[in-house]
Amino acid sequence: MEESKNLGSAVLYGTLAIFVFAIITSLLFAFLLRFTSLQESSVQYIISAISFISIFLGGFISGGKGKQKGWMLGGLTGIIYSVVIFLYQFLGLDNLFNFEQLIYHICYILIAMMGGILGVNMSGKSRNN
Repeated sequence: MEESKNLGSAVLYGTLAIFVFAIITSLLFAFLLRFTSLQESSVQYIISAISFISIFLGGFISGGKGKQKGWMLGGLTGIIYSVVIFLYQFLGLDNLFNFEQLIYHICYILIAMMGGILGVNMSGKSRNN
């Protein structure tokens, strides 16, 4: 029971980290787009790269907190993030994912898994040792 609680809190920390990072960068880019001559099309690839970095960091945090099963923790973190985004888009905006968004979210889950694996390996020895 204690192990599943620890794994659940690790996934929660990772997911919250993704959303906090996303909110901060969204506000930053909103201000940049509003108060400078930047166009959204000129920062599109930067925003995509930052999205992947934030997903990776969320998986990394999950793996670091959980200290084991990094692929699973990162994968769950990516899945929860994608489900929340899907629910917002479906329930709030009345849209389903299009094919491009589906590919992005599959990549997000894979990137979060890689972050989780690296997070476990960087966190030191597991608690079983």
